[in-house]
Amino acid sequence: MVLITVDSLRADAIGPYSDEYRTPSLERLAERGTVFEHAFATGNWTPFSFPGLLASRPVFADSGAIGVTESETLAEVLADAGFETGGFNAANGFLTDHWGYDDGFGEFESFVADAGSLYGRYLAAHPTVEAWLQLASSPVRRLLSRARGGDDDRPFMDASRMLDVEKHATSFIEGREEPFFLWIHYMDPHTPYAPAPRHFREVSSAPLGTPQMLLAHARAGLGRDVGERTLADLRTLYQATVRQVDASIGRVLEALSESGAREETAVVVAGDHGEEFQDHGHLAHYPKLYDELLHVPLLVDAPDSDARRIEGAVGLDAVPPTVCELLGVPSPATWAGDSLVESVRSGDRPAEEPVLSVTVRGEEITQQPIPRDLDDGDLLVSARTDEWTYIENTNTETAELYHRPSDPRQQRDLATEPDAEGAAAIERLRPLVRDHARSLERDETAQVSADEAVEKRLEALGYR
Repeated sequence: MVLITVDSLRADAIGPYSDEYRTPSLERLAERGTVFEHAFATGNWTPFSFPGLLASRPVFADSGAIGVTESETLAEVLADAGFETGGFNAANGFLTDHWGYDDGFGEFESFVADAGSLYGRYLAAHPTVEAWLQLASSPVRRLLSRARGGDDDRPFMDASRMLDVEKHATSFIEGREEPFFLWIHYMDPHTPYAPAPRHFREVSSAPLGTPQMLLAHARAGLGRDVGERTLADLRTLYQATVRQVDASIGRVLEALSESGAREETAVVVAGDHGEEFQDHGHLAHYPKLYDELLHVPLLVDAPDSDARRIEGAVGLDAVPPTVCELLGVPSPATWAGDSLVESVRSGDRPAEEPVLSVTVRGEEITQQPIPRDLDDGDLLVSARTDEWTYIENTNTETAELYHRPSDPRQQRDLATEPDAEGAAAIERLRPLVRDHARSLERDETAQVSADEAVEKRLEALGYR
């Protein structure tokens, strides 16, 4: 079993969900597997989404904090069942042993910078240095590569640690004789977007690509007004990083084929959350619960299953029980999600259970540090079907309602004057949202802490 997660990956950024973009490796995966049309993250950013993805639990539910230190994780369940387990995270500071994400993995590497070293402290204080150098060096790399007769499909400096993750993942695959569970997490589509030249050229023919892209990052990073040209440049960079991840996924799956295990190995791919390009006024993934941040890819390629596309809303907390059922391992009763194997095997529509997602918002959406604790601001909870989105600030009880088939960008709030169908949706979804909020009420004895080294690693992601 291989589980691949990609940071900041919108559903509409890959070929299986969009006619606008090409992602060959993921398209091939979709052609032989199951595409879930309406898959949603359980939070707007990594620490709110991953408790569902790797432990099938809502964030805050078990410890009152982010992380999975008090939760029974997918890797733990599979390790106890006798599977060899390996986890490789491309330097996301929220997915380290500090937060419990190493639990159950026989091999685990998070590739975070050593904040105790001089270089590590420098990178923590200047989090985008390597990515900026990677972008600025693109023309030089292209010339040197052509002079050597080689290609330029790999990053010059690997600021995203993609190559490290890929190398460890392929080594793990090559060395396995027993049934295994491999988790890979990519960071390339997370800002700052720093693709290799080849992948930039795959999505753009701009003759002055690198200077243009550097200017786009500078304007956005300095808080300057982001016009249509700059926004288009940022989108281009983002799509190039998606192509870069797609190529790496292809190489990992090729290694799986060369090992002789491809046809008997299930592969699951998911985005942990999306990315905003001013869809609702901002960039990146600030505390909001709209589709650009929550609608993510979910692809399941299981042996002996036909290719199909599945309607119906599903949450990423379905991933752990789905993986367990595919491997013939019972899921813990405490897990919140339901297995999707019946949909994968027979094409049946999943159960009509709305997907619940959360975020915490401070006084300003762009507040720094970004809230990651229930005490840091108001709790927002959304409930989604494949047709409706209901969002409520559970502290103020202000609400929004969107009918996505007629308003896919969620620009027309129907909550104040709903029609009969809208009123019925509110009546159904509001109690679920409020019950979920009550279930997360903080244990006053719970403590959320992070040591100085961890905080510096998080700064390296731009989370000050």
